[in-house]
Amino acid sequence: MSSTYIPKEISWLSFNERVLQEAENKDLPLIERLKFLGIYSNNLDEYFRVRVATLSRLSQYAAKSKNILGYSPIATLKKIQSIVLKQNIRFEKTYTGLLQELAKHKILFVNEKQLNQEQAEYVKNYFHNEVRTRLMPLMVGKDTRLPNLTDDAIYFAVCLEKKGSQNKRYALVEIPVGILPRFIMLPEKDDIKYVIFIDDVIRYGLRDIFFIFSFDEISAYTIKLTRDAELELNDDISESYIDKVSRSLQQRKTGDPVRFVYDREIPQDLLKFLVKKLNLGIDDVFVPGNRYHNFKDFMNFPALKNRKFYFEPLPPIYHRDIIPGKSILSAMHKKDIMLYFPYHPFDHFIDLLREASIDPSVTSIQITLYRLARNSSVINALLNAVRNGKKVTTIVELQARFDEEANILWGNKLMEEGVKVIYGVPGLKVHAKLCLITSVKNNLTQRYAAIGTGNFNEDTARTYTDHLLLTVNKKITNEVFKVFNFFNANYRKDNYYHIILSPFFLRNKLNQLIDTEIKNAREGKKAYIYLKLNNLTDNEIINHLYEASSAGVTIRLIIRGMISLVPGIKDVSENIKAIGIVDRFLEHTRFMIFCNDGNEECYITSADLMPRNIDRRIEVTCPVFDKNIKNDLKKIFEIQWSDNVKARKIDPGLTNRFVRRGKEPVHSQVEVYKFIKAQTS
Repeated sequence: MSSTYIPKEISWLSFNERVLQEAENKDLPLIERLKFLGIYSNNLDEYFRVRVATLSRLSQYAAKSKNILGYSPIATLKKIQSIVLKQNIRFEKTYTGLLQELAKHKILFVNEKQLNQEQAEYVKNYFHNEVRTRLMPLMVGKDTRLPNLTDDAIYFAVCLEKKGSQNKRYALVEIPVGILPRFIMLPEKDDIKYVIFIDDVIRYGLRDIFFIFSFDEISAYTIKLTRDAELELNDDISESYIDKVSRSLQQRKTGDPVRFVYDREIPQDLLKFLVKKLNLGIDDVFVPGNRYHNFKDFMNFPALKNRKFYFEPLPPIYHRDIIPGKSILSAMHKKDIMLYFPYHPFDHFIDLLREASIDPSVTSIQITLYRLARNSSVINALLNAVRNGKKVTTIVELQARFDEEANILWGNKLMEEGVKVIYGVPGLKVHAKLCLITSVKNNLTQRYAAIGTGNFNEDTARTYTDHLLLTVNKKITNEVFKVFNFFNANYRKDNYYHIILSPFFLRNKLNQLIDTEIKNAREGKKAYIYLKLNNLTDNEIINHLYEASSAGVTIRLIIRGMISLVPGIKDVSENIKAIGIVDRFLEHTRFMIFCNDGNEECYITSADLMPRNIDRRIEVTCPVFDKNIKNDLKKIFEIQWSDNVKARKIDPGLTNRFVRRGKEPVHSQVEVYKFIKAQTS
């Protein structure tokens, strides 16, 4: 690993360690700690499906890949396996400790061998009534061709044995998680709550599934296979874009394995048999675990009535400029409005769409859609607009990773109702978060724009921090109009003087902004750069920030996820400090503040500073003109920078040490909530 760059894949593991730290934190409510275990597990699944899979493919071209990446993919894969195995030990220790803590509060996890008579009868009935018919065992022999194991599923590898015989029978059984709940609440007794995994319900009833075979012992061991999830879109011009994505989604089911997780108690002969059948090689990642996998299901652990097991609720705050029962479009005429989710309710945006859908003067609504809620109110509002005679255009991105199938279904539904659906831009992913409402009154055209850092998704808006700017400022709305024109006709390359459109202008503009700070610093003027991002991995931008640091520019970075930059290197980055915050809400806001000799320039953006966002995606970076909103963003940054409860220092050793400064605790998400609430009083 270079002393001045951290491989982004290693940096990502450091971020996921911060999630694991939250699960380890004994000051957090117990069920919230369980949920953090689920988030950690879910993150790791996606990491292997995408990032490790990409490294595995690149490792086939070792020398060439090293030149492109700046580091060896093979060496990085080995480092990844080492880190993951160490984190897995911490994970299991945390899980065991949580079970013990829950037991103290009369919440007991039991397995199939720990049931009393009443519980056994309940499990037996549940198995026969709900589970048995959903189990379809596959008998596996030497000549059996295994089906493609789904990478988001878990399976039992079943071993049937007869005493005195060397012959064993093997079988695979998919555990029907998603169809049935992962956790079953058993009848309470003496105020004690009992929980059993559906895995153990199946273990209890396995003999009833394999009754036709003669055996003395039956055992089941959980396995999980993770596959390469990258879509491969060919250049066949005779095939539509949607057909390419659909076909590639089918190919994902047969992607190369990149990780095999198994119960460490599995017999060696069964393990070797499976490894051979699955065509796993020495370069694949093998992770021995306990009898349970897919801990991501803890994110949806059954609700318990005891409030002390959960975070204190933070009820959404109605924005001071949005009055219930009053027009939001009219409010936007008075001033720019910045919404801060989840501190403000996402209902504000839904109400805006609803108002636009019935306003007689509104003629059209245009919107980008990347990830949508399962039961999307955004979609309902758009459909209502069409039914009310509005022209509605949606830019649906089909390559929204792991949401591709859902987006195809949404796109079809929208088209059936008369919505114009544009499936992205060939060769580029549309990641911008834009909505443009157009009205015509007295032959005058008025445009209303919503520009955000997060998706138009009411589910994630309750758990992700994001900004959404509502404005009628013509400097912005006219250029948002140009962006939607570009979606309609990709050959159009308009000039933009205010908003910054990737992949055409963002890199150059960032370099200009950094150069200004360098120039001012060298002239002895105050110079600083404050960046709040999810990821920072672009080497060109990083080198430019190093140059700025060497020139004396003060650089503060709040980075949630991957960061390849190394702060605090003498004569390179000693003026750069970086922290990462992991808390109850996922920090998803992206904004940038540049000193500009006291005339601060402030931007919100959908883009992280990664090569893909800068060079291969449609992203919008939007200037903030309103002085009050500018000040609010600056204040929010300062609150987060002052965090000494949930902030971790990002350092060359990726130690994830908590920031401990000041006498009084500063819990930034709580303080930001208080700050926004104070503005309404």
